[in-house]
Amino acid sequence: MQYISHYASPAGDMLLAADDTGLTGLWFEGQKYFARHLDQEREEKEIPLFKRTKEWLDIYFSGREPEFSVPLHLTGTEFQRDVWEILCSIPYGKITTYGRIAERIAQKRGVARISAQAVGGAVGRNPVSVVVPCHRVVGADGSLTGYAGGIAKKAMLLALEKAETDSFFII
Repeated sequence: MQYISHYASPAGDMLLAADDTGLTGLWFEGQKYFARHLDQEREEKEIPLFKRTKEWLDIYFSGREPEFSVPLHLTGTEFQRDVWEILCSIPYGKITTYGRIAERIAQKRGVARISAQAVGGAVGRNPVSVVVPCHRVVGADGSLTGYAGGIAKKAMLLALEKAETDSFFII
C-alpha cells in the first residue's frame, strides 16, 4: 500500500508518497515527472514516516542541515539508483557536476566513460526532491540547468544552503 500526504514548503506545495519500506516520492506540485510511479491505489494518511519527513523538511527550509535521515525506497533502474546514491553523498551546501557523477559511475563500473547527459536524465527522474539533493548538481560551466522543479527553485534551494556556486566541490 502506498500512502500520500502534503507539505507546504516555502518553495511551493509538495506531495509526499511512501510505502511500508520508506519514502517513495517527494515532488513539488506541477514539477516535471510529478507523481510518476504513484500507485493508483493509495491512501492519504499521516503515517509516522511523513511526520519525520516533515520535521526534516521544516529544519531544511529553516536554513539548517537536518542531522537525521529519513528511510527511502527508491524505485528505478540500476543506473538511476547508482546516480541517486551519489546524489545522497553530496554534502549540504556543496555542488558537483553531471560530468563528475558520470566519472564516478564509470570508475565504479570499470568503463572508460559514462555520458553526462545520461546522468542528467537520471538526476531529472529523481523521485524524492530535496531529500535526495538533485538540486546540488550543476552544469560544467556552473549553469543551473536541469531541475525538474524549475530553475528558480533550484537557485532558491542552493541559496538556502549557502552553496558556493562560483566554484565546484569535487565529491
